[in-house]
Amino acid sequence: MKANLSDKIILGIDPGTRVMGFAIIHASGNKLELLEIGVLRLATEPSHAIRLSKIYKRILELITLHLPDEVSIESPFQGKNAQSAIKLGRAQGIAMAAAISREIPIIEYAPRKIKQSITGNGNASKEQVSAMLATQLHLNLDKVPSDATDALAVALCHHYQKNAPVKGAKSWGQFVKNNPERLKV
Repeated sequence: MKANLSDKIILGIDPGTRVMGFAIIHASGNKLELLEIGVLRLATEPSHAIRLSKIYKRILELITLHLPDEVSIESPFQGKNAQSAIKLGRAQGIAMAAAISREIPIIEYAPRKIKQSITGNGNASKEQVSAMLATQLHLNLDKVPSDATDALAVALCHHYQKNAPVKGAKSWGQFVKNNPERLKV
């Protein structure tokens, strides 16, 4: 799929033990193409160990199919429930282990950084992030699960961080004015 060495395929992951989102993009300069987006549903699996095994296998399948150059993953946020945070950390770790097993670089992003990179506002809602993704990539994401759009935001954040840092803004209009390259995809 890659036309030249400057092209990148990025796998974005929104880790979870009940639902894991993933998205693969092909970036060639400012041109972005969504290769695959989806979720791995794990809530019905009988044990945490089986869920982790399925995460590992699915990430390896995606890597084998798309041959990403880099993996970007959302870092867990501090929650009130320590047990949930531990399980989420395990899900993130097993996804990272799959990428490490194929020697693919992994970059971790905090949720606030992802939101800021996509919308210019680190406190943006999931709906605002999804709307900006749809605008930036010229896609209809209405029927895409939020965990999948979160993974797409992680992948796009990584592309932007490596290629065009966000210029600050106090409003949506100012963000668009300061970052016109975000809408010329």
